[in-house]
Amino acid sequence: MLTTKKKQTVIKKNQVHEKDTGSSVVQVAILSTQIEELAKHLKKHKKDNNSRRGLIKMVADRRIHLKYLERKNKTQYNVVVKKMNLA
Repeated sequence: MLTTKKKQTVIKKNQVHEKDTGSSVVQVAILSTQIEELAKHLKKHKKDNNSRRGLIKMVADRRIHLKYLERKNKTQYNVVVKKMNLA
């Protein structure tokens, strides 16, 4: 699970402007961090199917945000993909 402190650091690194907490870029960054942590958990606990379902849902949600970002702002999409090593 993502702690509040860690989530705030992820938001500060990726926010577009000072009060930005919910743009697609920030949401992709938060989801990517959560996905990484949950993947580590699932490597240790292979039979945790409920968490696996949550992971699949987060990956799908991140994909939706990335498609939106690609459609609306292609240059920002490219920056996010490179920054998060998603490509």
